[in-house]
Amino acid sequence: MLRSLLLVLTMLLSNLISAQINLNDYKYIVVPKRFEAFKEVNQYQTSTLVKFLFSERGFNVVYDDALPQDLNINRCLGLLVGLKDDSTMFTTKTSLSLKDCNGVEIFLTMEGKSKIKEYRGAYNEAIKEAMISFNGLNYVYSGKQEKEKKPLVVSFKNDVKSLKNKKIAEKLEPKGTNTDKVQYKEPKNKKPMVVQEATTENQSYKSMEPVSSNIGASRVNNDTAVEEIWYAQVIPNGYQLVDSSPKVRMKLFKSSNENMFMAQSEGKSGMVYQKDGQWIFEYYEGDKLVQEQLNLKF
Repeated sequence: MLRSLLLVLTMLLSNLISAQINLNDYKYIVVPKRFEAFKEVNQYQTSTLVKFLFSERGFNVVYDDALPQDLNINRCLGLLVGLKDDSTMFTTKTSLSLKDCNGVEIFLTMEGKSKIKEYRGAYNEAIKEAMISFNGLNYVYSGKQEKEKKPLVVSFKNDVKSLKNKKIAEKLEPKGTNTDKVQYKEPKNKKPMVVQEATTENQSYKSMEPVSSNIGASRVNNDTAVEEIWYAQVIPNGYQLVDSSPKVRMKLFKSSNENMFMAQSEGKSGMVYQKDGQWIFEYYEGDKLVQEQLNLKF
């Protein structure tokens, strides 16, 4: 009996170490704005919740429509999150998978379950239970993908120089002379014309001529003045936030994380969480993610 228990524990430890090494090879976790299991963007707040839970565990998490430049060039730097929904009529069942740039599943969590009847609460509970699979994984990016997938730099400098020199020589050299004796100096600080990546995963061609950047970043909405203080008043399952009028400005509903709440404010639904000592209200306006800083007193 003891021998069997030790064997099981050894296998579990081996799998945990293997997962640790595999995940450390990847720089980014990519979260879809809409999981394939759902019809709407961030349905039941699944995308914002998954992004928050991965960030909480130390991963560098981005949305699939806001990729950083290095990930745009080399998609193999990131793992794409998938949500598997095997729910039944009475039980919500979900698990999360991580797939690499070739669609190979690198990691699959345990199945999280919930019997909560309300969909948002049910998926919230099930996803959090599934994320327990990442507990104990001290993620630290190893840089392996960048070392193995360095872009191939192609320069036509020597070919262009040779052709140009030959044509100039033909024009300037008198007939009957030896053009091999004519010397030409190569222009200094000559830079590669293009950068090309040619791997089995990616085929890309990039001009090195300067172009205007269209890389954007998620914005923090400053329409709500951070100086305005909202005071928290206890209500069933959470708090209501009132200003100095006093007027109710927002309602917060508790989650299993004491620093994260489901939030409703004047027709907006989202999440309020604490990051670096600052309270953030995160929600969607159409397909656009908005973040607002809040000044709260509990």
